[in-house]
Amino acid sequence: MSVRDFILAVLNAVLYAVVGVATHLGLFAFVVGGVRFWPSVFIPAVFAEVYGPLVGALGAAIGIFISDMVIHGNALISLSIGVPANFIGFYVLGCLARRIPRDSRYSGVLAVVLQFLPAIGIYYLYATGFIDTVIAGVFIGVVVVTAAIIAVSLATSLLTGRGYVYSNEALAYTAGLMIGSAYIGLGLWALTQAIRLGLPGVPEAFQAKAPIIAALIWFLWTYYTEIPFMVYLAPPVARAVEKWVKRYEEES
Repeated sequence: MSVRDFILAVLNAVLYAVVGVATHLGLFAFVVGGVRFWPSVFIPAVFAEVYGPLVGALGAAIGIFISDMVIHGNALISLSIGVPANFIGFYVLGCLARRIPRDSRYSGVLAVVLQFLPAIGIYYLYATGFIDTVIAGVFIGVVVVTAAIIAVSLATSLLTGRGYVYSNEALAYTAGLMIGSAYIGLGLWALTQAIRLGLPGVPEAFQAKAPIIAALIWFLWTYYTEIPFMVYLAPPVARAVEKWVKRYEEES
């Protein structure tokens, strides 16, 4: 890793932690089962896409650890769940975003299809009474709107060569976040089989020896509350940063 990349990773970590803590303690202090509502997720997505997977992943891992220490202070849970989930997820995101061509129509189609797969889990939770109609409707709304944004962008890019979200970005955001969310869900569930979490916001039934359905709830909450911020905020920010980097390199 070059000195430049290390500095960028540190900047990524600071922004991720500061914005995340500020929004959590201020406007977005929502927690489901101990997993926070985390709109700052778009920040390492931009760094991973523009500067490479290692910059995005390392910054995200450091940033989430800092924020975890500020918010709940449990280093074991952070180092075993939050840190690796963020590193793996954003590393995958960066690799896909940089290696898949922006005009790959198959990537866009796959990204649209993938939005609906976790919806099976939403239906299961609704059918078994774990969530009510309102919550199920909100999550399905996120699915439809996110898939529509990607589909419209794909169609626009095919017709005009430009779109709000490029196909490679859509697949990268989707796959990276799904992998990270799955790690969080399964990781927290596995950890409860060995220790008591002791996290605020976690239902008593999920603190220790949690049922496997807890993993599904953690996964769905993490993915469907974060994917909108990646899809809506990361692309324009990434374009602006890329434009600035290009101008800086031309002037240097």
